[in-house]
Amino acid sequence: MQPSLVIWDWNGTLLDDRELCIRCLNQMLAETGCPNRYDDDGYREVFGFPVVDYYRRAGFDLDRYPFDQLAQRFMDLYLPAAQRCGLCPGALSALTAVQRIGAKQIILSASELATLRGQVAERSLSGFFDKLLGQSDIYAHSKEETGLAFLRQAQIDPASTVFVGDTLHDFQVASAMGVKCVLCAAGHHSRARLETAGVPVIDTLRQLPAAIQAL
Repeated sequence: MQPSLVIWDWNGTLLDDRELCIRCLNQMLAETGCPNRYDDDGYREVFGFPVVDYYRRAGFDLDRYPFDQLAQRFMDLYLPAAQRCGLCPGALSALTAVQRIGAKQIILSASELATLRGQVAERSLSGFFDKLLGQSDIYAHSKEETGLAFLRQAQIDPASTVFVGDTLHDFQVASAMGVKCVLCAAGHHSRARLETAGVPVIDTLRQLPAAIQAL
């Protein structure tokens, strides 16, 4: 396949922030008196969307600690430390490879748009992207509506579009948008979870160009 557009997820797909998210989760659990703690494998099995359901699965008492309070605490912990997060392995080479074939690239993220713009700019990646699509608040709601609105407004052919992500939610968003999907197992979901989607799963973004060509 020769795509005309590649849609990228950000967190866990391009930005290597999984270890930071685990640290933030465990600190928040400790602060709220929950005994649960998660290692890398455990986190990749419990994480998901909507985030409010993920927090409930992780063990937070949402009656005592409302979701909006937890979401704000996560951002307070996450944002300063995220400045030290690098890119996922193979991210820069994959972005460059897509750029070379002449496909447009955008990011579709559950992150607040201002945060997304800042994180992309801090890593000198802005030049790769035609558009950054984020959310209006910090609560990481679904990306489906944002993505569908973009396809309609930009008059993009879904058949020539590939969504690259690292979670089952990314597959669900891609399906709702009617676009093809490749999932990378280097992010927030395990390979075993991703394989249930029935789409190509790669181990690192270094494998992405070949995976796209094989679609």
